[in-house]
Amino acid sequence: MRRTSFTDQPVTYGFIGGTQAADLLYYPPKGYRPLERKVRLGSGEERFESAAAALMTWGVQRNSGIRVTEVNEGTGVQYEGIEFAEDGTPKGMREHRAAEDVFADDGTPFIQNGMTAVLKIPFGPFTVSAPCRVVYVVDEPHRRGFAYGTLKGHPESGEEAFLVEQRDDGSVWFVVRAFSRPSNAFYRLASPVLRATQSRYTKRYLRSLLPARAA
Repeated sequence: MRRTSFTDQPVTYGFIGGTQAADLLYYPPKGYRPLERKVRLGSGEERFESAAAALMTWGVQRNSGIRVTEVNEGTGVQYEGIEFAEDGTPKGMREHRAAEDVFADDGTPFIQNGMTAVLKIPFGPFTVSAPCRVVYVVDEPHRRGFAYGTLKGHPESGEEAFLVEQRDDGSVWFVVRAFSRPSNAFYRLASPVLRATQSRYTKRYLRSLLPARAA
């Protein structure tokens, strides 16, 4: 079976990597609503590593009641978006690089660049399908995470990033950053409901990696 490449299923927005911009909340892509939320998960190296492992195996989504289906590993060499300077200005395009396969202790593969999935989101008596593609992965000594962008069929257009960070004082934080807008006319009419649903799931995300959930 041929692996799916980035160009086979383009994302539905033009600001790939925009969740990395330092000034996202003040200058989001035109027409998009920005979001940033964070919660403290605890402190120490063990807390950081366990939260990061849960995050990188879709733990945020699964612990929030979302089913992660149709996962495709992609090629591992994917477009990673724009690289931003500390003042928020774009420095240029990130280079293409191959991601090494990494696995959790139970053998579950970690999320990597280019991976695609269809998120099955409960919505009242219905289930909404939300196809997405991982557009970048962060793998630093004290900062781990990923962002996915929306694919055709997703109720929204935009990008959402999930990061676990260990700060200089040893505290461990979970950060969610996003920008989004309804993907078509139907969802624009239902934007108040869509916005309320996003808010509800963001709250669930913030609880998803707390020690009792991520262990």
